[in-house]
Amino acid sequence: MSTPEAAIATVTDKRLHPWSWLFVLLQQLKQFLIPLAALLFFGRGGDRNELWPLIGIGVLAITSLLQYFTYRYRVDGDSLTIRSGWLHRSLRHVPFARIHNVVLHQSLLHRIFGVAEVRLESAGGDKPEAQMRVLRLDDALALEQLIRHRGVVPAGDAPMIADDVLLAMPTSEVIRHGLISNRGLIVVGAGVGALSQMSPRLLPNLFEGMGEAMFGWAGRQAFEPAQYVLAALSLVLLFVLLLRVLSIAMALLQYHGFRLSEHGRRLTVERGLLTRLRTSATRRRIQAWTLEEGLLHRLFKRRTLKIDTAVAETGNEKRALKELAPIATPSACDALIQHLLPAVAWPRPGWQPLHRNASWRLFIPGVLFALALTTALSWRFGAWGMLGLLWLPWSWYQSVQHAHRAGYSIDDGLIAVRGGWWSRYWRFAELDRLQALQLTRSPVDRRFGMATLHLDTAGASPMAPPLRIHYLPEAEARELYRRLGAIIATRKLHW
Repeated sequence: MSTPEAAIATVTDKRLHPWSWLFVLLQQLKQFLIPLAALLFFGRGGDRNELWPLIGIGVLAITSLLQYFTYRYRVDGDSLTIRSGWLHRSLRHVPFARIHNVVLHQSLLHRIFGVAEVRLESAGGDKPEAQMRVLRLDDALALEQLIRHRGVVPAGDAPMIADDVLLAMPTSEVIRHGLISNRGLIVVGAGVGALSQMSPRLLPNLFEGMGEAMFGWAGRQAFEPAQYVLAALSLVLLFVLLLRVLSIAMALLQYHGFRLSEHGRRLTVERGLLTRLRTSATRRRIQAWTLEEGLLHRLFKRRTLKIDTAVAETGNEKRALKELAPIATPSACDALIQHLLPAVAWPRPGWQPLHRNASWRLFIPGVLFALALTTALSWRFGAWGMLGLLWLPWSWYQSVQHAHRAGYSIDDGLIAVRGGWWSRYWRFAELDRLQALQLTRSPVDRRFGMATLHLDTAGASPMAPPLRIHYLPEAEARELYRRLGAIIATRKLHW
């Protein structure tokens, strides 16, 4: 009996799933749904114009069928050959070694039909190396296995080695993640945006009507001032609870059944309740790591572990491997880091502090803000505006806390930066992953004898904390710049 991997490797040419044209059609209809709806429901000029949406749908259906009949793929040893096109024909050879991320995507409709969409992504470019809509699920998994093993098929009936599960999130952990992440704001923001697109006056009219109804009811009840305050607090509490419920719902949809597994040097994440997403990347594509711990994380004794990978993100489909542990205990996060970076010491044995006057340097923006606030309030309210100076003690306390917690650690294999106070983070990367360095000094920094060292890696996420060391003594920053620059120059010579 041959394995599925051997079957897919020995077939000369394979087509997409017979229902693939339907999924391509649905994907295209998403892009033209609004124009088609406008033509159908708001068209003028008689019944003839109402036929245009149907003609458009017919053209899309024919295009989808042509794509199914003209798309072929074949496994040639350690590469994938793809033929596509009708009038404009295309032949592509994609070596497995070039593929750095394999994404298997299953929506609810995919799962009903037993199929999956496959995306093969490389480290560069703004398009995937190949995108197959859609394959049978067993064919998709077999192709993933072949790419994972660079086209090597086990002899006879020898099974593939099972994946090692590094982290699995039970439902209770997913619920905790929903409580911590506050993703309900995303739902509220999307709803507000959708209503604003429908009518500019819809939201103002809605809030105005709700306000009149609530204040009218409160006026008929003859509320005292304390009761008004209690009612306002109750509404705020109700809104916060609603956000948390939405956040938990989103976490369940996105992270239900989360499992991080390892096979050799390839990591695979599978997650999702209705839509299942399976994405994988090799460990050598990891460029930088981020460990996060907010206030709610500390209350639940949890952390989040994320990574940056050198994989291009295309359009709005950002499916690169980003989260190794959406939520886990600190010990579990440390164990993951130690397992995946066995040559480095984690947690770090020692942290180097910033410049001794870093707290004063951090205090300057707070002073400027307090002066601007006090000036504005004094102009509007007179002497009462001096209350804006009360921001100064709080700003000084923040500056001291940030300076006390910030620091860096470096050895022969890793450089790590930590920062934050209310929300804390640890950002680190292997030295051979560094791409560029920059040493900066503002006029204020020169006055304090400080410098900031910026470190750049490939695939850096704009949402992650920057990998940089603020407010170092100038001599220390220049020595670090020289040391790390020599490492980068040596690696480029070896290239």
